[in-house]
Amino acid sequence: MVQYNFKKITVVPNGKDFVDIILSRTQRQTPTVVHKGYAISRIRQFYMRKVKYTQQNFYDKLSTIIDEFPRLDDIHPFYGDLLHVLYNKDHYKLALGQINTARNLISKVAKDYVKLLKYGDSLYRCKSLKVAALGRMCTVIKRIGPSLAYLEQIRQHMARLPSIDPNTRTILICGYPNVGKSSFINKITRADVDVQPYAFTTKSLFVGHTDYKYLRYQVIDTPGILDRPFEDRNIIEMCSITALAHLRAAVLFFLDISGSCGYSIAQQAALFHSIKSLFMNKPLMIVCNKTDLQPLEGISEEDKKLVAEMKDEAMKTVIGQGGEPTDEAGVLLTMSTLTEDGVISVKNAACERLLNQRVELKMKSKKLNDCLNRFHVAMPKPRDQKERPPCIPEAVLQARAKQAEADAEKQKRKLERDLENENGGAGVYSASLRKHYLLANEEWKEDIMPEILDGHNVYDFVDPDILQRLEELEREEGLRQDEEGDDDFEMDGAELTPEEQAALAEIRKKKSLLIQQHRMKKSTAESRPTVPRKFDKDKEFTLKRMGRQLSALGVDPTAAIERARSKSRGRKRERSVERGDEIGNDAMDVDEITPSKKQRRSRSLSMARSRSMSRPRNEFVPGEGFKDKPQKERAIKMFKKSANKRNKDARRGEADRVIPTLKPKHLFSGKRSSGKTDRR
Repeated sequence: MVQYNFKKITVVPNGKDFVDIILSRTQRQTPTVVHKGYAISRIRQFYMRKVKYTQQNFYDKLSTIIDEFPRLDDIHPFYGDLLHVLYNKDHYKLALGQINTARNLISKVAKDYVKLLKYGDSLYRCKSLKVAALGRMCTVIKRIGPSLAYLEQIRQHMARLPSIDPNTRTILICGYPNVGKSSFINKITRADVDVQPYAFTTKSLFVGHTDYKYLRYQVIDTPGILDRPFEDRNIIEMCSITALAHLRAAVLFFLDISGSCGYSIAQQAALFHSIKSLFMNKPLMIVCNKTDLQPLEGISEEDKKLVAEMKDEAMKTVIGQGGEPTDEAGVLLTMSTLTEDGVISVKNAACERLLNQRVELKMKSKKLNDCLNRFHVAMPKPRDQKERPPCIPEAVLQARAKQAEADAEKQKRKLERDLENENGGAGVYSASLRKHYLLANEEWKEDIMPEILDGHNVYDFVDPDILQRLEELEREEGLRQDEEGDDDFEMDGAELTPEEQAALAEIRKKKSLLIQQHRMKKSTAESRPTVPRKFDKDKEFTLKRMGRQLSALGVDPTAAIERARSKSRGRKRERSVERGDEIGNDAMDVDEITPSKKQRRSRSLSMARSRSMSRPRNEFVPGEGFKDKPQKERAIKMFKKSANKRNKDARRGEADRVIPTLKPKHLFSGKRSSGKTDRR
């Protein structure tokens, strides 16, 4: 459980906003109407209430600020030193001290003016005292404006600090800049620390969490430290020094043996020896990173000697914890964050060392003795030489065997995930939902059956008795074929006269030509433009040609030609004689023309006839999804009924979800008078 959560500190308003908030609240929450005709005791009480209420609000607000900001002497030394490094302890205490002084001054001002208001002898004097009291309070707040602004800046920065629990299991990563600390924390936790190929990418402490043996470990990535005097170190480096000094953690000192960070092994060893006093009583491990660029065995003899010295220093922490001098396995480790070689082993070694140290400390504490006094571990002694194997009932053995068989069966069965991996993986494999259909024949599962065909729902045409009807039809067809027997014959031309044979050959030739033309037209239908008949160059569709063809067949073409002409000519609109005469007689007096009732009626009829008739809404048309006309009428009726409520609510459509403002703020907020309250 994290003890310090700086994100919950209330926002600190600046001086002007502070005054506006308090005076606005006083105006809203206290009476506002007073008359000089009131008794003087009532007038005094009215203004005393305002002064006391304002003082109480100021006091509460300032007390909240003082109480919520952490006191550096009361919190954990790690947070105390970290806040001192980031914000300067003296400035911080001074700002909170000024807030406390302002709170006391406001209380004193209110006390003095309430005492004066008790002796106010008129409305004007009481009002003047109230104005003076509130003015002095606001002046005090305006004077501490810079302190309020400073505390607000600190609050915003503290809210961005990571939530570090100083008492939990912690792994601390330290070393020179750009040696791979942030890459390591990104690999073993879900933290997302920025990694760049230059120094001081990490400018503050970053926290991630990892699990080992069902326990949660807190991993802290510290900014890089340079080897220089303590006084010359900047705020970024001091964050790392503070964490090393105050947190009980396993320390991983990262060493870049390739030198690609810009610092040699000698410089990194010098830094290690300068800060080794901070590693006392902590599990320490030397981690040689970037072995993909330079293996540990390939460094020079001088560098090997320096690494060995650092390893000896780390061994002292092992011996200090009660370990054996021969336990060198978890002290010097190699890894590469780029290839992830050795990353998990480093994490496991650090967690194991830290866990052992914490267990040891608990074993040495006095609390453990109190617990152990309550336990007694009894060890049974054998009373004879007889063997007594465990007795397991037969039913239990059978149940275990069944369970083992079920587990084996479960492992044999292929899951959808296995099928997906075998057939190309996610995005390629599509799971079949038909494999679990319960059908009479297993082969039917993969049959493709469309739901919509030619604009119709297929299920509307499914007939469950279709197989029975098909059998009846086949039986009936068989009976008919038996009855007809030898009546069928094929026209082969053997029994025809020479003239009939020639006509039959002509018909068959014409038929094959028509079929070929139709196929050609069908194949080029998409690319061929639609040409009107009047632009028909081949003269394929003319009345003369139709007449010649009908005459050749021995048919009189006169009636057919007349009918075709009447169809193509169409009907022209004719002007009525009466109207034409009337307009002709009085052509100049256009404004005075008023057609008679009969003319108007004939005109409307001709216009109605000339316009194409529109189809009524309830007319049944196949393909609209309705079975018959009554069903369509019923659907239209239901639609109109459902739209009624929507129309009443002024909805634009089914998807309109607008909720109008039921109580507009300008009508339902603010102070009400003693009269009506339906309007402001």
